[in-house]
Amino acid sequence: MKTALFVEGGGMKCAYSAGVLDAFLDAGLSFDYAIGVSAGAANICSFLAGQRDRNRRYYVVHSTDKRYMSFRSYLKTGNYFGLQFIYGDMTNEGGGDPLDYDKLIENPTEFYFPATDGETGLPHYFKKEDCRRNDYRPIMATCALPVVSNPVEIDGRFYFDGGVSDSIPIRKMKADGCDRIVCLMSKPEGFVMQPQGHKKFYTMKLRKKFPKVVERLDRRYIDYNNEQKELLETVNQGGAMLFRPSGEVKMSTYTRDPAVMQLLYDEGLSDGRSRINEVKEYINKE
Repeated sequence: MKTALFVEGGGMKCAYSAGVLDAFLDAGLSFDYAIGVSAGAANICSFLAGQRDRNRRYYVVHSTDKRYMSFRSYLKTGNYFGLQFIYGDMTNEGGGDPLDYDKLIENPTEFYFPATDGETGLPHYFKKEDCRRNDYRPIMATCALPVVSNPVEIDGRFYFDGGVSDSIPIRKMKADGCDRIVCLMSKPEGFVMQPQGHKKFYTMKLRKKFPKVVERLDRRYIDYNNEQKELLETVNQGGAMLFRPSGEVKMSTYTRDPAVMQLLYDEGLSDGRSRINEVKEYINKE
């Protein structure tokens, strides 16, 4: 039997999963396998390193810094989210809120996260061992939203956000032998993804160098809805359980209001605590 933790992406909406993960840390939960997409992958890093409250600080405290995200940053660097600031300057040893690299690597949990190959449009699954001390470009890659972020170059290839090609990697988890999956989602129950907005803009900006990424963006809503359908079928069969925000805290991928993100974090923390026995029973059942 192989237990898995999946954390969906969603930018600042991942403050919810940050709260659930802190509840899991408080309860001493561990998993055989973990996979996260975009900001969900970043949340898992802190979880596996045992750094309680670190994710909350990034959403509630550090996000107020203009270097974290701002239109000024976008105009100056081409990045609305300052990936180098978040996953470099802040995360590296000696940074403002460093990740405990040694504990991340020493944790026995397998950890994967997809990024979208700019040339093929296919997901490439990085693993935690692909990160080097003070070099978290694979995490930057899974978080590099097209148009609002430049692609991240690793070994001569360019990568974009993992959610473009595999938002809900249910098939990857099953292929890797995961038969019990605890899923932390960023979208509320009943969510149905619609076609990407600003099609003309992203097509104009990406079609010359990254036409396959444009194709993936065009059909992302189809892929997402199909993956979500398969995930829900897996839940009904007992192969997965879900955590979802209620939807009562209204916010977007780009929210900058610390109070709103604290509310979403608190909701996740409360949900995690209230269901902790359910999770333990689920992942430990014979």
